[in-house]
Amino acid sequence: MPQREEAGNWVLLGFVWFFNFGLLTGIGRLTIQRMKQIVSRPVPRYDVLRFPVIGRFLRWRWGRLVMQGLMLGITAVMLYDGFTGRQLAPTNLSTVITWVHFRGLVMLALLLFGNLFCMSCPFTLPRTLAQRVSGSGRRWPKALRNKWLAVGVLFFYLWLYEWLDLWASPLLTVWIILAYFVASFVLEAIFKESPFCKYVCPLGTFNFTSATISPTQITIRSADTCHTCVGKECVNGSEKVLGCGTELFAPQITSNMDCVFCLDCARACPHDNVALALRNPLREATTMGAWPRRWDLNLLVLIYAFASVGNAFGMVPPIYALENQLSICLNTEDEGLILFIIFGVIFVLLPVGLGTLTAWLSRTLAKRQEPLRLSLARYTPAVMPLAFAIWFAHFAGFHFLSSAGSIVPVFQGFMLDHRISLFGQPDWTMGPLLPLAWLDPFELVVVLVGFAASFYAIGVRARRAESKPDGFAAQLPWLALLLLLAGVAMFVFYLPMEMRGSVFAG
Repeated sequence: MPQREEAGNWVLLGFVWFFNFGLLTGIGRLTIQRMKQIVSRPVPRYDVLRFPVIGRFLRWRWGRLVMQGLMLGITAVMLYDGFTGRQLAPTNLSTVITWVHFRGLVMLALLLFGNLFCMSCPFTLPRTLAQRVSGSGRRWPKALRNKWLAVGVLFFYLWLYEWLDLWASPLLTVWIILAYFVASFVLEAIFKESPFCKYVCPLGTFNFTSATISPTQITIRSADTCHTCVGKECVNGSEKVLGCGTELFAPQITSNMDCVFCLDCARACPHDNVALALRNPLREATTMGAWPRRWDLNLLVLIYAFASVGNAFGMVPPIYALENQLSICLNTEDEGLILFIIFGVIFVLLPVGLGTLTAWLSRTLAKRQEPLRLSLARYTPAVMPLAFAIWFAHFAGFHFLSSAGSIVPVFQGFMLDHRISLFGQPDWTMGPLLPLAWLDPFELVVVLVGFAASFYAIGVRARRAESKPDGFAAQLPWLALLLLLAGVAMFVFYLPMEMRGSVFAG
């Protein structure tokens, strides 16, 4: 990475903070008044399923299968190159697509449309076959009908990613992909619903949480139609179309959490009453009651937020110094154990500890007599815009924008390995879509926009609090938590990072 002048850095930081302050104060009042009108709108006016071309395709019985088939074809090529191709990560399609392009494109899709990956997920293709094997199937254990298992699997996945350097191993990457297929099929064959997507899959957990700030959501056109519907096909299915795999009932959907965007509900509904509606992306962050007030769900969001910083921290020099210090203190060279401790603190202990402390301080300052769970649930959704912004800055900003062009020489190399020279010789210097000097400003602006959105959401939720509005004092602990996350994220982003998955080294 090229060196920047220190004076220029401070000027840039000052400009960005000044811009952010102006957004919230100078023009903030007019902006907030307009956003209030949008957020308070009960049902969005635009239904994507009614759009001329895209709507017809999404309602088409085979629409999702086409998208899944395309993803399956790409996955098959990745598996083939991962097993048989060169085991150098920046030159193998399995690692470059998985760890550079997939993550960046997923974040862009979540921001601009919604949970497109789960909609086109190839891992669920065997669902129909698996359900025929299972027959009526058994119910997922009641004790596991929550997000605790999903939190554990997500932590294990992120820890495994760092410990085994999955981003650097085509072979391990394709074995992970195959494990997804096997786990999905086995759980679909044993259980009645789709527990893999809802309770197990770390990608699904990440996408569900991220999609809470997406601009689309499943809803209904007429409540009266649903009241008079006998079959409830949107959740139970019909003769030709499966019902909702995660057992969401369309009239009761208030959040994108657990929605895989399969649109089976829309295809199964005999009354054409299901809509994929456009909405304000901050609707869930500012609407009281959009999420269940459960420990598992709200702690998942806090873990998601802290993991956004922790995942980036795993790529900067201080983590290696920390590993060395722990190795000396614990008298061990077991990197897996050392990373487990580091990320256990960052991904679990810090979000749980600081989150509950913040909720307790907020409850105390608000002089409320209520369970801590309710105090936590009152403001946790407001953290999501900043948390998503940090993930977006890292995946879509640093990884994707710095290395997206690398897919061209990697594909050319793949074709040449199979004696197909139609696409010419690979140019391994291809990579960045933006000048590398722009990456830091881009990431800083994205984080600050996320901070501004979360700042706004906290104020809205304080005014809409049950029984009485919360004063500014009750908001202060949550604002401090936002400042901590944003400040640490910008500090980490400003450190030199590994250019994982790309030949281009800057």
